[in-house]
Amino acid sequence: MASPSASLTRVCTPFRRAITSSALGATRSYATIPTSNPESAASSSTPTSTPPPRRPTYFKNTTVASFDEFLSSSSSAEPLSSSDAYALRTAEVGPASNRRTITRLPEWLKTPIPAGNDNYKSIKKDLRGLNLHTVCEEARCPNISECWGGSNKNAATATIMLMGDTCTRGCRFCSVKTNRAPPPLDPHEPEHTAEALARWGLGYVVLTSVDRDDLADGGARHFAETIRRIKAKKSSLLVEALTGDFMGDLDMVKIVAESGLDVYAHNIETVEGLTPYVRDRRATFHQSLKVLEHVKAVRGQDNIITKTSIMLGLGEQEHEIVDALKELRKINVDVVTFGQYMRPTKRHLKVEKYVTPDEFEMWRQRALDMGFLYVASGPLVRSSYKAGEAFIENVLRKRAGQKAAPSVDEELGKTLVMEEALKSEGA
Repeated sequence: MASPSASLTRVCTPFRRAITSSALGATRSYATIPTSNPESAASSSTPTSTPPPRRPTYFKNTTVASFDEFLSSSSSAEPLSSSDAYALRTAEVGPASNRRTITRLPEWLKTPIPAGNDNYKSIKKDLRGLNLHTVCEEARCPNISECWGGSNKNAATATIMLMGDTCTRGCRFCSVKTNRAPPPLDPHEPEHTAEALARWGLGYVVLTSVDRDDLADGGARHFAETIRRIKAKKSSLLVEALTGDFMGDLDMVKIVAESGLDVYAHNIETVEGLTPYVRDRRATFHQSLKVLEHVKAVRGQDNIITKTSIMLGLGEQEHEIVDALKELRKINVDVVTFGQYMRPTKRHLKVEKYVTPDEFEMWRQRALDMGFLYVASGPLVRSSYKAGEAFIENVLRKRAGQKAAPSVDEELGKTLVMEEALKSEGA
């Protein structure tokens, strides 16, 4: 049997060890950085309220441009000469073992980041709340901050994209999602679209859509129903419809053209020679011309405005652009827009040329000389660019006023005849 003293020693040993270690821990300091000053070492053991210093970084690549150079310049620097301003700049990128030269975005193509003012946030909130899509977002339009963030609610606008955000075609310039079997149409979309546009209080709106070759009518009836709902809520609202080619089915084109819209737009996108390489194989240059021509045949030459758009910078030649414009004038297209092709991702076609603003101005003037009613031409111009909407709106309202004027004169004449008749009877 163990002696009582031995048992007492075994019981007391853990307590003694715990008391000794706690006493040492109270006075011992764990320094991670050796210091020669004992006072600083002692002070490091006491807690302080100052945060620990940030870890230093070791990124030493000083050749990277500042962030300001990627934004449109708002400084009051001296303007560059034409040759310097239009000169393309290059930059070396990649690791030292695999350096490559890229062309930097020209100064005239830099746009402000959409920071989001009240109008921008309000439009985005309405769109998400009603489950609507816009081509501004899906096609990564560079003008989204300008169009959505207008100076007032009436100046702010967005191009509604109907029939979902997934297209059945795969054009090599477009960043919209593609799928052979997109989701079914939303039956509430026409009403939701009309409701959103009624909230914004606009005078002019642009509707577009993805191509829906999976549908028997290509979505033409859905498009037409949306326009009718909009006109029912606000008959004075001018509607522009940017449609597909409906696989060349002109009966579907007629359904949309007779729905009450004011401007029918369909884009040829590029010149005839590049169409097979730029657009989906189901879209052809002459098929697009037939769509625009049939709209005029259905509605009459002066009862509707037809519009199309051409991208520059894909490798087109001057004579090809002229030929395309001549073909458009043969079928009495009223409005044409020119814009710079911008590569959405590396999976899309490369930019062959950055067209300068002077060249865009030259094409604007040449198109006007050929007889087009209106031409919007510039690096950042898109087919639904709002800069041209004000002009087209004025033209439409002027035409409506001219048609209303004879009817007013007729009514006034009838009134005068009736008054003369009453006077003669009274006499």
